[in-house]
Amino acid sequence: MASLPPHVEDVFERSLVALFTTVNSRNEPVTHPMLPLYERGSGRIYFTSSVLFSRKLEHIKRNPKVSVLFSEREFTRCESGDAVLVKGTARVDDSDPSNGWMRFLLLWRRKEPYIDAYLKQRFAFPLFWERAVIEVRPDVVYVWRGGDIDAEPEVYDLRR
Repeated sequence: MASLPPHVEDVFERSLVALFTTVNSRNEPVTHPMLPLYERGSGRIYFTSSVLFSRKLEHIKRNPKVSVLFSEREFTRCESGDAVLVKGTARVDDSDPSNGWMRFLLLWRRKEPYIDAYLKQRFAFPLFWERAVIEVRPDVVYVWRGGDIDAEPEVYDLRR
């Protein structure tokens, strides 16, 4: 798989919110604001989702094609202000909802340091902490430098 330039990885790594879109059973897009977790050089974007009442997990299992949009400067925490759209293929790992997501705890903590306060209450709210991991493999990435969506985007085709 081809690699992405550092300025794109910066957006993935630093963003607090991404708009994660799946397709429902009526072939309609359904978008959720979610916390993206990214480890530089990994080539994958990860999310966690409560397994309780999670339609997005059902949507992904039925149709793994997803999109992820990083566009709001206040949520990306990047000086560049780049807007990035990822068209990708998702996979749900719900094999260990109690602990599987914990491998991402350090990445989560970097973005939301207050998570530790919630972790202390983990056993008081057990269903919230039953989480599936969503792994997104980017297929095509579009980058609008400086967030200028009127300009032609840089395009990175990672399927090659």
